[in-house]
Amino acid sequence: MELRADSGDHGTFARTNLIAGVRVPQQTPDLPPELRPLAEMPLLKRLAARLFGHGLTRLRAQHRFSWLHGQADGFRSGHEAGVEYGYREGKADGIEEGRQVLLIRDFRPDEHRAPGVDDSLFDDWRLPLTADVKKRMKADVARLLPAHAQPSAAQWKMIFSDTPSTSVIAGAGAGKSTSLVLRILLLSHYLGFELSSMTVVTFTRESRKDFINKLMEILGLWGQPLDFKEAQAVVRTFHSRILPMVRSLPGFERLQAFENLSSGFEDADSNPFDLRISDAQRQQMNTCYHRLHGRHARFRELIAPLARHGLQLKELERDHPDVQKRIAVTELAAKRDEELCDVIEDLWFRAGAWPIKGIEPSRQTFEINGALFHSHGYIPDLDAWVVLGFDPRENPQISRPNSKLSVRAEWAVKRTLFQAFCRKPLIWLDNYESSRRLLSSLAGDASAGPGFDYKVKGELASAPLLDSFVMAAGFIENLGLDVPTAVGKMSFAKDDPDRGYFEALSIFWKALEDHLLDQSPPIMTYNRMFSLFGENTPENLKLLSDPLLRPMSHLMIDEFQDVSPQIVSWIRASLREIRSRGPAMHVGRGAQRSSLLCVGDDWQSIYGWRGSSPQYFMAFNQEFPSPGTTRVMLSENYRSHQHIIDAAEHVVRAAPAIPGKKAKASGEPKALQPVVVLERDDAALGRQLLEHYQRGNTVLMLYRKSSDKLLIQEHIQSVVNVDSSLPPQDRRLKQLTYH
Repeated sequence: MELRADSGDHGTFARTNLIAGVRVPQQTPDLPPELRPLAEMPLLKRLAARLFGHGLTRLRAQHRFSWLHGQADGFRSGHEAGVEYGYREGKADGIEEGRQVLLIRDFRPDEHRAPGVDDSLFDDWRLPLTADVKKRMKADVARLLPAHAQPSAAQWKMIFSDTPSTSVIAGAGAGKSTSLVLRILLLSHYLGFELSSMTVVTFTRESRKDFINKLMEILGLWGQPLDFKEAQAVVRTFHSRILPMVRSLPGFERLQAFENLSSGFEDADSNPFDLRISDAQRQQMNTCYHRLHGRHARFRELIAPLARHGLQLKELERDHPDVQKRIAVTELAAKRDEELCDVIEDLWFRAGAWPIKGIEPSRQTFEINGALFHSHGYIPDLDAWVVLGFDPRENPQISRPNSKLSVRAEWAVKRTLFQAFCRKPLIWLDNYESSRRLLSSLAGDASAGPGFDYKVKGELASAPLLDSFVMAAGFIENLGLDVPTAVGKMSFAKDDPDRGYFEALSIFWKALEDHLLDQSPPIMTYNRMFSLFGENTPENLKLLSDPLLRPMSHLMIDEFQDVSPQIVSWIRASLREIRSRGPAMHVGRGAQRSSLLCVGDDWQSIYGWRGSSPQYFMAFNQEFPSPGTTRVMLSENYRSHQHIIDAAEHVVRAAPAIPGKKAKASGEPKALQPVVVLERDDAALGRQLLEHYQRGNTVLMLYRKSSDKLLIQEHIQSVVNVDSSLPPQDRRLKQLTYH
């Protein structure tokens, strides 16, 4: 296409050439008037033009208008040719060749990172449950179990969980034990898993017995009889599962658990948080203490102020009601005090409890609220004064001549005043037995131990020093911590007695563990056993044989809300080791891979004061990472009516909890049964117990405290004798405290 625009006589040509679809603008110079080619001119004019042209050539002169026409024509033809040539060349370079050139820009980082670690506890697998298996089992359960024992929809969800991990939230009376037994039945009877690949963990010896009996009963109904020992091998406590692992190590074949010394329970079915100290345990601790006290100067330095603090009379706030009541008789009490000291000292002397070696029997006066009172002696080693108390075994009616109050009452007034107003180190011996313990301690008797109690801040009551050491060390280790390391990270005020207490604990605990291992056979605490096979020492698990580790493959745990960090570490380390061994561990067996099913109720967590935590249950998916997990909520309660359930939930409503928990009573609402409160009649209770026992019933008798047993013992002794003579699995009488 060509465009032309004239401007005056000498226009400017504006041309737009369309070449291969591309518009190229072109400017030409201004042209003179139109000149005709010679061929178009008449002959004479053509001859004249040639003549003049030859003349201009000879003169070497330029004809301006001809030159301009030539320039314009050359510019035009040259420009068109140049554009066309340039386009062809540019297209070849920019498009055709560009299609064959690869431009590489490397945006990869210079840092070379290693692949991540797959730290999952389980392989990605599912239990081989088919619709036919589920149908067969449901039909068998409907046929063999009574109507009241038929599982609910939620219980079936728990039984048929096919994921590697399962958490079951189940409150009291939710039927979890029956569901666990049916889960074992599914794995064993319907899927062909060997019982030797399973472990059910219960928390106490009593719960283990109940579960064993229920398991034997159910498997028997399915034609799979199980004797008591076989059931014992499946249903375990944490302690009874870890002990064989440690005993498999060279040199530890006859290892004894410190917590079970002289208990008579070889299977270690004890409650993991039982704090009772046996005589055999105490003997080992006292022996270790005596040796350590004799050879460790720093330990001796720490014990002296602890003894003074532990033996010292505990302070009482001055606004305490007892202080306010007795402060008014301070002067009267001071006037009779010297005579009162004489009377009490005579009682101690006649009992053979005074004087005490190591205590100087010299009187010292104290100013108490502006009046003078007396002590009975002084202990140079402790830099403390001693006041003798009124032994409870003495006649409480003893009194001084012409006194209206008994010696016991006068002594109580003095004690209260000293508690409120005495700020000197003072040891108040309440009874003759305390004097004997103090005497043994001052004499360095190993069998007596330190001879004083100590109360760590935060504890409800004081305890003998070594018992207190066991409790504190157990708490630290239950948290999965090492005692010396944990103590080294603590901080206290410079004059806080707990600062010296924990330093002494660190020294003593290391010495005790070494002392126990030196025994023949060696002795070890359960916490140390768990730490040997925990996440901090996974290499030790590789020392275990497949048959010893295999029972941890399919693990079912009851009361999981009370598990401790120490035990969680052992469980996770065991599951990782099982996974790392792979299919070779299960060759030729029906049970493959591994799984974990945990049942609990965070509202029932009662052992936080011993280091356990419901957090592992509440954050189950994070604590036990799995390719697939199932969560089940057993909300039906088969034990209580709704009013009791609502009242119980009201008590714990402010506590952090797993969302969605709301229990409901199973079945139709029933009429409320009133609570009947009767006067205590031990003889009538004994007769009622005998009637139920003779009918073949299982009887549970609960006490507020263990000492209450003695009050009814004579009325039930005949039943106790008969029941205790039976094999453990056949016994039908249990006596427990509420706790």
